[in-house]
Amino acid sequence: MDDPITRREAIKKGLCLSGSLALACAAGWPVHAPSEAWALKKEEGFLIEGVGQAPGYSVQELTEKVFDAAGGMKRFVSKGDVVVVKPNISWARAPNLAASTNPEVLEAVIHLAFNAGAKKVRIADNTIHNAERCFALTGAGMVAKKTGADLIHPRSSLMRDMKMQGHRLDIWPVFVPLIEADKVINLPVAKVHGLCELTLGMKNWIGGVGGRRNALHQDIHQSIVDLARFFRPTVTLIDAIRIMVKNGPSGGSEADVAVMNRLILSNDAVAADARAAGLFHVAPASVGYMVLAEKQGLGSLDMSAVTLKEVIL
Repeated sequence: MDDPITRREAIKKGLCLSGSLALACAAGWPVHAPSEAWALKKEEGFLIEGVGQAPGYSVQELTEKVFDAAGGMKRFVSKGDVVVVKPNISWARAPNLAASTNPEVLEAVIHLAFNAGAKKVRIADNTIHNAERCFALTGAGMVAKKTGADLIHPRSSLMRDMKMQGHRLDIWPVFVPLIEADKVINLPVAKVHGLCELTLGMKNWIGGVGGRRNALHQDIHQSIVDLARFFRPTVTLIDAIRIMVKNGPSGGSEADVAVMNRLILSNDAVAADARAAGLFHVAPASVGYMVLAEKQGLGSLDMSAVTLKEVIL
């Protein structure tokens, strides 16, 4: 087996380096080095909050308007890009239970990426429940069929040890599609979580790696920040159409769900999570990983540090 490599080394070398990628190459997937434009470039921070107020409003239209307010999907996706969308589809739950990313939002994001010129769009998440059941019950499978996106089945052959160089995480298996992409869109659902209070954008990266999840849950706040520093998506869109306000992260009852009809789009992962925390009446300064992320330079809890816009439909 090859020695673990850093993300920076992966950018330089590409990733078709070991047996762990043989299946991807055999399947005809072009293996890309991530674009330095999304991995490294520092842009002015922005945050767009979309609110669906009109009775029977369109979730797809709200998603489109949120991206339009940020300059359009073409600001993030270029012609010929391979785009990976990272939803939270870890639990085999129907969309109305808010345990997974809303399939209408997922579908809208994929359409926008294709319309912006993406060569391929892939859906990738390392699920907790059986992947096939998750794909079926969350609606992700149907979205893939409708849009032509590739739905990637998580398996050990698509995990590659990489140097996280985090404060806590050193070498850890990473889900390869998230690293080989030209652009990555983080698309979590907003939920409460028994161990870290809230699972939003930064916490969503636990589904971007393999290994033992219980080990990640030890010192979970620093683990989340290490993963957020490693992945650094092109942009984060937090799905708060329905949010889980009790018994997270898996839930299982509509009594656990509140309808918020909101979307939060930002290129500042900390600001996105901080804004979403307000939907739960939680002070960001009380959430360990948000405080650590700001201290370690991943973004800002201060909304005055980003350009704020509101879109109402």
